[in-house]
Amino acid sequence: MKTTLATLTLCLVVLLATGFPFERKGGSAAGGASKEKRVQYAAWDDVNVIAHGLLQLGQGLKEHVDKTKVQMRDISTKLKVFNRTVAELGAESHRLRSEGETLKVQVRGLEDREVQMINVTAELREKAEEMLQEKRTMNDRMNRLEQKVENMLHETDTSAGSRNKTDAHNIQLMLEAQNKRIDDLMERIRLQQEKLDKQNMRIRTLQSQVQLRLRSSSTTGGPAILEQGDSPLELPSDCHELFLRGETTSGIYTIQPINAEPFKVFCEMTADGGWTVVQRRQDGSVDFNQQWQAYEKGFGTLNGEFWLGLEKIHSIAKDGGYVLNIKLSDWNSDLMSVRLPFQLGGEETKYSLKVEEAGAFGILERSLGADATLGLPFSTSDQDNDRKKDYNCAKQLTGGWWFSNCGSSNLNGRYFQSPPPKLRHQRKQSIFWKSWRGRYYPLKSSLMMVAPAFIQNKS
Repeated sequence: MKTTLATLTLCLVVLLATGFPFERKGGSAAGGASKEKRVQYAAWDDVNVIAHGLLQLGQGLKEHVDKTKVQMRDISTKLKVFNRTVAELGAESHRLRSEGETLKVQVRGLEDREVQMINVTAELREKAEEMLQEKRTMNDRMNRLEQKVENMLHETDTSAGSRNKTDAHNIQLMLEAQNKRIDDLMERIRLQQEKLDKQNMRIRTLQSQVQLRLRSSSTTGGPAILEQGDSPLELPSDCHELFLRGETTSGIYTIQPINAEPFKVFCEMTADGGWTVVQRRQDGSVDFNQQWQAYEKGFGTLNGEFWLGLEKIHSIAKDGGYVLNIKLSDWNSDLMSVRLPFQLGGEETKYSLKVEEAGAFGILERSLGADATLGLPFSTSDQDNDRKKDYNCAKQLTGGWWFSNCGSSNLNGRYFQSPPPKLRHQRKQSIFWKSWRGRYYPLKSSLMMVAPAFIQNKS
């Protein structure tokens, strides 16, 4: 564009210079003194060239002006966007500063709560130590009293026989009172220990939350707000550990037993602890006539009917020290509960169920089978591991279970609505617990859940 303008300008100057008339001097030999004037004009083609050049120059200038206007509009739009972005950044910066202040207040609050809980824990620990010292003192006194009673019983003085009997009776009463005081003291120590466990668990949870906040803040460069319900750094191993951390609402949670992957469970929270539910039957919405792989992995819906899975149950209770709580109901709304200390073997044992404390078995407990104290492997229709030879209990009764023989119990059988079927062989396939309502009574519901054996809840 600059070259075109310069060329056109140069042509314009030359043509203007040649376009004006001028004088030209000359003479003949004869006249000597005459002058002749000649006037010259630019050629018409040259004028056309100049006009055409001027038109091109004007057109070029117009295009240049239009392009400049478009560029100016783009620049104006970009400036507006830039100004709006600057305003938004300013607002975001203000919000981040406000959140930073809020985070500082929350962290200070958590630190205050942590200090308070540490102080409470120290006080509880001191009380527990005092009670233990009192217990030792009482044991010493009781030992001395027992020694005194023994010495009195061995005295052979007949004249003091009646007096010794009276003293021995009084001392016996004192011993009984002391034993009662010791039992009360042991109960108080147990309650204090449970409070200590809960306080320690809450302190560790708060420490984990503070560490998570600080770590997130340092890595992202900004505040990290930990919302209610966020998981701490370490997942609980079962529902009772969740209870010790302060959870009191029944529902679905994520746990991670030792040396296992995390998975979701339904936790039944009671006044004294948390139970991990492993089976629920209530309406027949889920088909429990499944094969080995399904029973191993689990099936159903945690909020409805489900089987947690043999692998997951084993990961929770593989080391023993757990109790299996079975709750049943019939169609008259009567309830029954059975509690069995148990241990569940791994895949190599066909997930064998071993029930402890055989001598404490009552009538209801016996429906699991007499072989339960030795270990009952799990059976399904495609893996016959029951104790009955030449007969597949799972295939005949439907569902998977720890079958000793086919007539003691099966809580994973077919679900029948009331009234039950009339045919006897169909009722044998139902959910039943023989020692409660009999083999041919289809139960209304069943609930199986596990927890550490020291839970005192008897509901």
